[in-house]
Parts: sequence; C-alpha cells; structure tokens
Amino acid sequence: MTDPVTAERPEDPPPPPRTRSRDARRVQLIEATIETLAQRGYARTTLTEVARTAGLSHGLVNFHFATKERLLAETLAYLAEEYLANWTAALAAAGDAPAERLIAMVEADFAPRICTPARLSAWCSFWGEAQSRPLYQERCSANDTAYIAALTGICAELVAEGGYPGDPARIARVIRVTVEGVWLDLMTMSEPYGAAEALATVHTCLALCFPRHFSHDGHSLRDGGGVAWRGAS
Repeated sequence: MTDPVTAERPEDPPPPPRTRSRDARRVQLIEATIETLAQRGYARTTLTEVARTAGLSHGLVNFHFATKERLLAETLAYLAEEYLANWTAALAAAGDAPAERLIAMVEADFAPRICTPARLSAWCSFWGEAQSRPLYQERCSANDTAYIAALTGICAELVAEGGYPGDPARIARVIRVTVEGVWLDLMTMSEPYGAAEALATVHTCLALCFPRHFSHDGHSLRDGGGVAWRGAS
C-alpha cells in the first residue's frame, strides 16, 4: 500500500531532471541486463556485455553499479519486486470468490509484461547458477513465502467450499510447480507451445485439483459458469 505521507502528490514539484535521468538510466541498464542474461547466460553476463546491449559506455555501467555482482543483485531485486507487484495487483482486482482469486493468480504469471522470453530466461539463469542461490534466497525468500501463503490460503478455501480431499498446502504446491514447469517448457523445448496452451495446461491442473469449481475449457463451474478464465480463449 502506498504511504500517503511519502507518496508524491500532484502538487509536489517534479524531481530534478538529473534525478529522473539517473533513475531511468538504472532501469535501462537493468533491462539490458535481463536481455544479456537471456542471450548469454549468467556466467557470461559482464558489465561490458550489458553496456553493449544498452548501447552505453562501460564506464556508465560501472558508475551506476560498480561490479557485476551488484548489477545482478539489483536486477534480481527488480524482477522480484515486479513479480510481486504483478500478482498482488491481480489478486486485489479479483472478486471475492476463491475460484476467481485463484484464476487471477494463475493468469498473473502469464501476463505479457511478466511472461516474456527474456524475463523467463533471466529467471532461469538465477535459478540454475549455484553461485546465485544465496543471492536468490536473500532477495526472493520473503516474496516467495508471501506467494505460497496466498496460494495455500485460496486452496484451503476451495477445499472447504467444495468438500475436496487433500492437503491445501500440497495442492498449492502442485499448482505452483505446474506453473513453473510450464515456464521451463517455454524456455527449454525445441518447439515450445504458445502462451494460450501454457495457460490451458495450468487450467487443466486446476480442473484436476478442483473439479467441482473448474472445467477443462477454462470456465468456473460455480455461479452458472459465469466466471470465464480469460486466458483460455
């Protein structure tokens, strides 16, 4: 939630041009790092390669981040906060029914801004490199815990509402690893399926876990099937 005390109000003067330029340049370099990770992998991502991708000087990259380790740490933090903001906003905009909220969380993982080849490759780079694991835990552990807690809570509501057997935590884990597995498919298969099929695959998982709430054609079975799963169309 935005702090009304610290949030920039309409009457506040805009930040100095130099500040805006500095912030924009840092985002530009982080986005270039994401692209470089996608093209070259974790080990071969260097300040020089990031500078080349961004079309900027090595000295400018060094000025903003000083070391490769700091650049990668801030890139991971940027991705993590972007991911957190994406799914929490989707959840906040969803209806009150747990089926609607579960659909919102699933669809958020395939939002066009989040589910891009470059971003998926960058995530895979951080997941796959042993030396990045302490960094990943430091930057992402709390966000992962919040995501798992939200997903598990929704699954618990659906289990209670539908009288389903099973442990909500395990069901949530099955849904989460299905999403992550589909992400890996999109990155590793020689002929990957598209985003619509990726979403349909995850929705099949929902239908198997909660058959009285979801159908395989992408609709909720509650309230006369009025809750459409938009990603399946």
